[in-house]
Amino acid sequence: MWKRLQLVKDNASSHPKTWIAVGIGVAGIVIFAETRRRRRIAMAAHLIDNKEDFGAFLERFELLPFPQPPPPAAGLSLAGLSFAISDIFEVKDHLTGFGNPDWRRTHEAAEKTALVVTALLKNGAKCVGRTVMDELAFGITGENVHYGTPLNPQAASCIPGGSSSGSAVAVAAGLVDFAIGIDTTGCVRIPASFCGIFGFRPSHGAVSATGVLPNSQSLDTVGLFSRDPSVLHRVGHVLLRLNSVEPKRARRLIFADDLFQLSKIPTQRTVQVVSRVIEKLSGYHEPKHVNFGKYIASNVPSLKGFCEVSTNLQNGILTLKALSFAMVSLQSNFCYYANLIRYEFKSNHEEWIKSVKPKLGPDVSDRVYAAIKTTYENVKALYKVRTEMRASLQSLLKDDGILVVPTVADPPLKLHMKKWLSSEFPDRALALTSIASMSGCCQVTVPVGKHNDCPISVSFLSFHGADKFLLDTVLDMYLCLQEQVSVASNSLPLPDTNGGMDASELLKEKGNYAFKGRQWNKAVNYYTEAIKLNGTNATYYCNRAAAYLELGCFQQAEEDCSRAMELDKKNVKAYLRRGTARESLLRNKEAIQDFKHALVLEPQNKVANLAEKRLRKILS
Repeated sequence: MWKRLQLVKDNASSHPKTWIAVGIGVAGIVIFAETRRRRRIAMAAHLIDNKEDFGAFLERFELLPFPQPPPPAAGLSLAGLSFAISDIFEVKDHLTGFGNPDWRRTHEAAEKTALVVTALLKNGAKCVGRTVMDELAFGITGENVHYGTPLNPQAASCIPGGSSSGSAVAVAAGLVDFAIGIDTTGCVRIPASFCGIFGFRPSHGAVSATGVLPNSQSLDTVGLFSRDPSVLHRVGHVLLRLNSVEPKRARRLIFADDLFQLSKIPTQRTVQVVSRVIEKLSGYHEPKHVNFGKYIASNVPSLKGFCEVSTNLQNGILTLKALSFAMVSLQSNFCYYANLIRYEFKSNHEEWIKSVKPKLGPDVSDRVYAAIKTTYENVKALYKVRTEMRASLQSLLKDDGILVVPTVADPPLKLHMKKWLSSEFPDRALALTSIASMSGCCQVTVPVGKHNDCPISVSFLSFHGADKFLLDTVLDMYLCLQEQVSVASNSLPLPDTNGGMDASELLKEKGNYAFKGRQWNKAVNYYTEAIKLNGTNATYYCNRAAAYLELGCFQQAEEDCSRAMELDKKNVKAYLRRGTARESLLRNKEAIQDFKHALVLEPQNKVANLAEKRLRKILS
């Protein structure tokens, strides 16, 4: 080492320029090291900031409320409340980014503030900043490759849901009293459910969208997040410019039984909780139950032209009943509304996409460029479906009805889980959110505690224009709802009893006789009594699963088949019936595994063979 330095010194003494070169090199190294040190400090500070605000905020600023009127005038209704806005609302002299840095870079600061933001300021609320969202409002996970994914305060390892993820997280973390976002495909309702807060999608067109960047204006609706139903109620009245007094009328709740079959949450945590609330409160009619999918299939005739997905319901495996009907009509509905989004997004932003060629996350890029390639065929049919959907909901709900549905079918996915794009998660989620999106009706997501450490919710949906009626209902029910949620959370399932083998066989035979007579409910009752007497017989569970399939109770059928397999691992019928149930629940990957297992046990089984081929074609 010393010899090398001596050599440099000898050469430098005869060549002075060498010292200059060495000095420049050392200075460069020092500058590089200092730059890296400062960058690390800046990144650390950024991470600390993100941790403090859960990564919810993109930009912090203050828009002060309008002055309070002097006494004796009443104070402003939102005085003392703070709120945040998604990166889709314009604020005068501020840049709006639409969730994408290239959009922010290529657009000027807004000349005016969005009308909805101004309305909130006029009524006494203070805006404290702009929040992260999915790029161009194209997503339901809440993930953003440029600005990071806001952390879900209620389930830290899971996605917050999107596209209005930052606004939902800011509310759930207690950083603001309420927040606004845009709901197109469920972009307020889904994150509200995943973050355990209230989410309100008003009737389409009820809240001004002036000063809001459009994604698909036929579906875009300014939405609202809150932790407190009274705050939701107050802010909702301001946004909708509602009269505070309205004659009270009785309410009629309608449960969409087939849609709750989609949900992975036990019905005792959702349907039964709401049912007990209705029993305890006055002013509520006896609840009704409806097969919503079948109702829509019968009352939205324009859907028939878009039912190509119904081809997977042939061969007698999945007939059109209960949830199958719901999935056909709602999946077709989803196809429509995806096409509608693509068509209107292209009309709004094609020129910018082609000229700027923005850097987009891979998932968003695929959807955006698919939209740009969309043709203008069948546009009139798309709008016809929307009109028929609204009319069908109005006919079902009339002026006193509220439809009770699951907000989402699945719990929030784990962060950075890429499998969701090839799984059934978006299909199952959007099948439910498309009801309000395509009909333009109003919907409130209501938190009902947790299941398996993840927030769960139900949704109340009413006809277009019934926003006050819906908000009043949520406020009226919530205290009692909280009590019943607590009861349900602390209750335990009752154990089965055993004994009486001969009696159980007799009950099984009675169930078989009822099944052959197409008396499905009676068959279920007989098989259930048999199971109570002997809970170790796989046939009883498998037979009850067959009856549940006929009734469209696919979740119960799946559970019975799984129990039958635990008792008898070679029960081919159990695999076939569970595969059928899972296919009906849009869980095709799991279904195909059941049919494959049936073929291993019975290679010549025609039903399993046809089902496996059909699903392989769908998944490809």
